[in-house]
Amino acid sequence: MSGTIVSNVFRASGVIAPTAGGISFSSTVTTGTTLTVEAGFGHFIDTSSNICTVTLPSVAEVGDQIILVDYARTWGTNSLFIDSNGLNYQGQDDTYTVEYGTSGETINIVYSGATKGWTPVSDDAVADIATPPPTQKAIIYGGSLNDGSRISTSHLISSSGVIGGDVSAVGTGRATFGGASYGGDKAVFAYGQVPGSAGDYTNVKNLVNNSGVVQADVTGVGTARLGSKACSYGGDKAIFGYGNYAPGNVSITNLCNNSGVIATDTTGVGTARLYLAAAGYGGDKGIFGYGISGATQYSLTNKVSNSGVVATDTTGVGTARNQIAAANYGGDKALYGFGTTGGGTLISLTNLVSNQGVVSADVTGVGTARQSLIGVNYGGDKAVFALGGGQSTIRNLVSNTGVVASDTTSGGTGSAGSASAGYSLSA
Repeated sequence: MSGTIVSNVFRASGVIAPTAGGISFSSTVTTGTTLTVEAGFGHFIDTSSNICTVTLPSVAEVGDQIILVDYARTWGTNSLFIDSNGLNYQGQDDTYTVEYGTSGETINIVYSGATKGWTPVSDDAVADIATPPPTQKAIIYGGSLNDGSRISTSHLISSSGVIGGDVSAVGTGRATFGGASYGGDKAVFAYGQVPGSAGDYTNVKNLVNNSGVVQADVTGVGTARLGSKACSYGGDKAIFGYGNYAPGNVSITNLCNNSGVIATDTTGVGTARLYLAAAGYGGDKGIFGYGISGATQYSLTNKVSNSGVVATDTTGVGTARNQIAAANYGGDKALYGFGTTGGGTLISLTNLVSNQGVVSADVTGVGTARQSLIGVNYGGDKAVFALGGGQSTIRNLVSNTGVVASDTTSGGTGSAGSASAGYSLSA
């Protein structure tokens, strides 16, 4: 008789840990939405009908091993999520989401110790890169009033989507600027138009801590401009892009690192325009969309990679318009909503964006048609559109499936051209 001796890994307790060669596979194919696993076992996971979240053991020893197999080759449609149950996964703590989304994957993970935690021995895709947990609260900052004045008051949005009253002003009052989350749980606002003539552009920056407190003005970096927008990318960074300054419209961008430092101008990519909107999608990427240049309305988009690289124009989908809003929802998707097509025509329709950055056709609008409003994520997987032209106090909540609700009323003073961003990992 012949055979091969499988090498063994000894735990600290002296017990031999199971190895890949000694893994016992469950005879039952898992089709449910949840599965709790033990070390030393393999499982066939069928996500044909739904996603599946696998909960790993809460206690593990070095050498513990688990194998997960895409039984029906459907993880690309309905992902496999891993809950590391209090232990680290590839060096990230359990607040991070681990997703495998490639059809036909087989994952073989081993526990390496407290520092790195569970680590793949083999997986045939890199879809397991941890993405930060979503922000729970949001903030609206700045904007303009009916008399044309610019304000620097703010409104906090709770994890249940309630927009609070006015918070005392901090920093330079301005309108038509950008805001985004950075550092995982904080926010940054920058650029815009200050009181006065149409040429009063600024590049001033205000950081917001994870308690929603706006900090004093910080000297700006990059081209001062109005009509630019911002979104998060790479899990903990932000990007500001496009807009208008004295000579005309621009497509330049400015990256913001996870410490809130904004970099100098990056050469523009795509069509120069202003009054567009931006949002995150896919967990770590972003997308700029729509806008106007001169008399031309656009529906085109520009994707942002997880390293902050802006792609060339993607042919537009849906009604071309400007002064719209965008937000991410459902954890990895986005939507555009409302705006104006020019000539005083206001609309309320929306366009959903998939987790691959594909923009859908127009969805019939719900709520009051308006422009110059804000859109922002809240409660981890939901969104809200609020405020807008005419200094509206209207609010429209968006479910985690992208369904827009009818009008309700926000707290505080109505404004137009405000900016918004998510903050705080705590509800």
